Amino acid sequence: MWKPDRKSNQPLYQQIADDLEQRISYGEFPPGSLLPSERKLADQLGVNRSTVVLAYAELRSLGIIESRSGSGTRVSRTKWGATPKHTPNWHRYAEGGNFLPNLPFLRRIRVALEQDPSIIDFASGELAGDLAPIDEINAIMNEKQNTSYWGYDNPQGYMPLRQALVSFLKEYRGIHTTESSILITSGSQQSLYLITQCLLSPGDAVAIEDPSYSYSLPMFQSAGLRLFRLPVDERGVQPEDIRSLFKKHKIKMMFINPNFQNPTGTLLAEERRKKLLDVASELGLPIVEDDPFSLTAYKGTPPSPLKSSDAIGSVLYIGSFSKIAASGLRVGWMVAPHSVVERLADARQQMDFGLSVVPQKVAATFLESPFFDPHMDRLRSTLLYKRDLIIEVIQKEMPDLVEYHIPDGGLHLWCKIVPEVNDTKLLDAAIQRGVIFVPGSVYGSDSSYVRLTFARARTEDIHTGISRFAEALRSTLEIEN
Repeated sequence: MWKPDRKSNQPLYQQIADDLEQRISYGEFPPGSLLPSERKLADQLGVNRSTVVLAYAELRSLGIIESRSGSGTRVSRTKWGATPKHTPNWHRYAEGGNFLPNLPFLRRIRVALEQDPSIIDFASGELAGDLAPIDEINAIMNEKQNTSYWGYDNPQGYMPLRQALVSFLKEYRGIHTTESSILITSGSQQSLYLITQCLLSPGDAVAIEDPSYSYSLPMFQSAGLRLFRLPVDERGVQPEDIRSLFKKHKIKMMFINPNFQNPTGTLLAEERRKKLLDVASELGLPIVEDDPFSLTAYKGTPPSPLKSSDAIGSVLYIGSFSKIAASGLRVGWMVAPHSVVERLADARQQMDFGLSVVPQKVAATFLESPFFDPHMDRLRSTLLYKRDLIIEVIQKEMPDLVEYHIPDGGLHLWCKIVPEVNDTKLLDAAIQRGVIFVPGSVYGSDSSYVRLTFARARTEDIHTGISRFAEALRSTLEIEN
């Protein structure tokens, strides 16, 4: 975001006025559109409100903006020539369409992170820079790449990457597949989007875990799907609940994250896995298995995916590099029957003509390189250290206020606030103190739950961040009581 230059000889208010005038002339704020309030713009730019008041006064004097009591400050409709011109009502367009915006809490978190890069981040579900194989990927990218053609690639994905994934999935996940049954995507969310748009229809009923990461994705509602919940306990979902939902609502598909589930970190019990596959087989019900965290298992052998025991092809298996390497690569995959892969590849080609071949080449080389296993060992040990550290600080700072499930893998700690708390007030109090998290209501839980992600925050910031969270929690509870 642009900020005024405090070293410039030009007054701050004049810099702000000039910037706004330019953005208005470029069409970023069309005639009639609402401008940020004086207080909000001052917060965004890091200046006093009085400075923004002067900037708005300057623009009003030029006839560029106009203010009305109760209606805020808007770009003038009459400044733009003698003949009245009608600008499209972009606000109405922006609020229209079928694709819903992110949940308000997620937009609030994104804005807070953009405005204050120093905030301690327990919200973002991605790896910190020191956990990603940056040096290894740079070494791969610096190697001479003999590429004779840079045109559109196969919409199903770069063939050498699909071939590398065949070996990778067999060795690390016990999944036997072929390159023709693999679709390369830009990550798990694109895989889910393609499934909801191409394999389901508006009005279809689907089952998701409760709580669930899927609940935080408006793409399900945008597709017109009816969501029904499968409660998650300390051993995962109950397979018989699926049978019940099928009888009641004729669900057409279920979405499951069985290994180190997001957000709870739970592991689907072994006996429930077999029963789940049996129920799905009996009902002819597809399972979408999202498996981003299995390889982060801190100790021992990573838990097997459902797909490795799928003898009849009930499971669509989704994975990505985001949680085990680098989210910026934007490389994920789906294992599915060839007819499904062809359908989704055709749809994806209509969207973007296929992914860039560059990150796919990097991913393929990384999977087959001697870098991969040492990276995973380092990742697991660091995540375990961070998990233990965040639990240690919680026990020290607020032992009577927070309960949690200790995960054996993944990036998150799912916490229950023992006294009920208003999550909106708690999030605001935390942001004011320079720390951020995701309220449990984002995932369909009540306001007593929060998700603290320990993979993103720097190790040296975890103690300070939890101390600030504890202070925000106590402050919120005092106000409410």
